[in-house]
Amino acid sequence: MPMEFINQNILLISLVAMSAFGLLMPLLKGRRANELSPAEATQLINREDAHIVDVREADEFAAGHLPEARHIPLAKLAERAGELEKFKDKPLIICCAAGMRSAKGCGELGKLGFAKVYSLAGGVDAWVGAGYPVKKGNRNK
Repeated sequence: MPMEFINQNILLISLVAMSAFGLLMPLLKGRRANELSPAEATQLINREDAHIVDVREADEFAAGHLPEARHIPLAKLAERAGELEKFKDKPLIICCAAGMRSAKGCGELGKLGFAKVYSLAGGVDAWVGAGYPVKKGNRNK
């Protein structure tokens, strides 16, 4: 009897299985190991004096950035990494608009020997969405 049901409804059963897999995939995928939510980033800033590096372009940075963020565009990160040398043993939080460029920035800094590098999951968009403050203007720390 169960085999007869399966044979008659194989298409329906396949559709249900694929739907369940599609719904569970985001949960299984999760975040990358070095990503921090805005709340986790705030804790790291407060507890371990983490420094923030914003890798967006100048106009994006001026429109609104995390307080105390240092602006180094992603394209110049490798050549300006020396500016971060004194923070090599401290946590660095890399941020961009949504998290894609910051992940690349983390990879670049990791190759240069920075061990405590984190990407702000969702970027400045997630930071603002969580209700955290931003500063406007070009002043680079």
